[in-house]
Amino acid sequence: MALAAGLATTLTAEARVTRIVIDSTTPVTGGAIPHETLRGRAFGELDPNDPKNAVITDVQLGRDTDGKVRYETSFTVTKPVNLGQASGFMWHDVPNRGGNIIINQTERDLGDIGLASGWQADNAGGTAVPTNHATGTNHWVVVPMARENGQLVTGKVLARVVNRSGPASQPLNVMGNPVPYLPATLDTTQAVLTTHTKETVNGQVTVGSVIPSDQWAFARCDATTGFAGRTPIDNNEANLPGNLPVHVCVNGGFNPNLLYELVYVAKGAYVLGVGAAAFRDVGSFFKYQSADDFGNPNPIAGRVTHSSMRGSSQSGNFTRQWIYMGMNQDEANRMVHQGAWPQIAGRRVAANVRWGQPDGVLELYQMGSEGPQWWTDYPDAVRGVAARSIFSRCNLTGTCPKVIEHFGGSEVFALKMTTEWVGTSANYDIPLTRSVRRYYIGSTTHGGGGGGFVHQPAATPVNCPGNNWGTGTFRANPMPSTQMVNVIRVAMRDWLMKGINPPPSRYPTLIGGTLVDPTPQAMGFPMGIPGIPASIFNPENFVFPVFDYDWGPQYNKTDATGVATNLPPPIRAVIPMKVPKVDADGNELGGVPTVLRDAPLGTYLGWNITATGFHAGQVCNYVGGYIPFATTQAERLASGDPRLSLVERYGSHDGYVAAVRAAANNAFAQGYLLAADRDALIQAAEASSVLR
Repeated sequence: MALAAGLATTLTAEARVTRIVIDSTTPVTGGAIPHETLRGRAFGELDPNDPKNAVITDVQLGRDTDGKVRYETSFTVTKPVNLGQASGFMWHDVPNRGGNIIINQTERDLGDIGLASGWQADNAGGTAVPTNHATGTNHWVVVPMARENGQLVTGKVLARVVNRSGPASQPLNVMGNPVPYLPATLDTTQAVLTTHTKETVNGQVTVGSVIPSDQWAFARCDATTGFAGRTPIDNNEANLPGNLPVHVCVNGGFNPNLLYELVYVAKGAYVLGVGAAAFRDVGSFFKYQSADDFGNPNPIAGRVTHSSMRGSSQSGNFTRQWIYMGMNQDEANRMVHQGAWPQIAGRRVAANVRWGQPDGVLELYQMGSEGPQWWTDYPDAVRGVAARSIFSRCNLTGTCPKVIEHFGGSEVFALKMTTEWVGTSANYDIPLTRSVRRYYIGSTTHGGGGGGFVHQPAATPVNCPGNNWGTGTFRANPMPSTQMVNVIRVAMRDWLMKGINPPPSRYPTLIGGTLVDPTPQAMGFPMGIPGIPASIFNPENFVFPVFDYDWGPQYNKTDATGVATNLPPPIRAVIPMKVPKVDADGNELGGVPTVLRDAPLGTYLGWNITATGFHAGQVCNYVGGYIPFATTQAERLASGDPRLSLVERYGSHDGYVAAVRAAANNAFAQGYLLAADRDALIQAAEASSVLR
């Protein structure tokens, strides 16, 4: 106890993890090296005056009475039961919307250690704190709410309700999770509920009307009670998160043909950026410390020599944001992780701004593309920001990690990724540094498809992700990213542990002629493919652009920090986007060689078309589609399909297998396919029913 007290006295000037608690230990089944998962909590504190924490929005407004800012966060450690079998490599995984993460069997068989910990601090939906820490499975972090003179700060928040109908009240959601902010008052005269009759992909809004304040309420109602029998919501912040989501009831019910946009005064602004510092501190503790301030041992102390953080989609965006904030430098000025692997993520998540909604997915009026998105200092010409990069802060301290990033088609067409490649002016390829590798897996849906060699899968339309977006027209895109992910896993470990360079970057470029304007003419898209109307290529329907929003004078457009006061924000400019050029089948060019793209069974789209609802006829948010080739020439001609049929291409089953073999050997020879995956793909093609 005396030793612990002494440690606490000597270390209080540093922000760090001060205590860990292990709540449960669970064996992990399968694999050559037995592993176990420890689930627990870490408690930490920040010095708001430390320059390393100054980037955090509202950090000074989250202080306790002693001047420190405190947090509590979940973590899981998956480690070999016998630490003598540990490889020395640790993956620090970023949870996606609070989801549980355990390193896979391939990594466990290598003896790797997995660490996952909370970062998303909005305490809503999947990131809500569980009542039982031992049995809870999600990840979360508890941070303070901003206060001035002891009172919660208030401010404007925007929420939208789309494709909802009927007399029942509707929740304020973002990506299916609650908008995490309670109204400061239930007085609807202090809010504005507006309807829109149409919104285009490129930001043209047709306003319907403002609903009178006495015709709606922050309340719950159903078909039986109606508006007259509504029950006001609970907006007491002491009851969070149980009183989420916030519900809105409209007299006469919701019209499915309208989008409802609500701007209201909220309270309870989480100091979201503390979540990034908590992720930093947890990673540093498990990598470097032997015990916490109270003598609780680090269960993997001394076993980690190399580490990489990684995140997919939303958590990949956080990975980029975390690096931009300078969080890869810990309180002792050490590099936290030597590597970083942001996956299918071309922006920075809105997790360091007051009233931020980290669950947002870049639909209209959502943050995420502000500030530099690129790795080399480069000016933001359209938005008038001087040359900066994601590496700007860590370059000053020598703590930038080696980065491998990979993307696919859906990130181009709906997640606004190509700004990272060509900037806001979109007229020059921004060079990569030697410490970054970029791989584009062409013609894939978000996260990649299920793979396999099935010519005619079930014609089941896909659901469009996002805020209740709707259903797509085309069946699911099977183009996988699994094989390239397997390559990157090995490449990252070898790069950090052995100094072996990964394969060269491969992605569409302006100078290479594979990155072009989003028109069918520039893309070389084959017109007349059954089911693809020419109207999808219209600017109001096709590629989601980056908008230059005016968020107001209290918002820092370089750092994407501060407070947004203009809601909804005026659009000052629509930033031009680029897309990959395609071949005669409509499949994308310029990416890494992949077997299904080079021995195709159809057209694999990084986009889909919304079938019904408010966004009908527009790109179906960030999901891809698949349109099979005709089997025979006669079938092709009967449908007017410009693409060659399977028989015209391959002749027979053996001919198709030969094409797969050639594609697999080509990808392997260039370093973009592992030998085991090459052999498995060839065997799967041989066993398939294609042209049998």
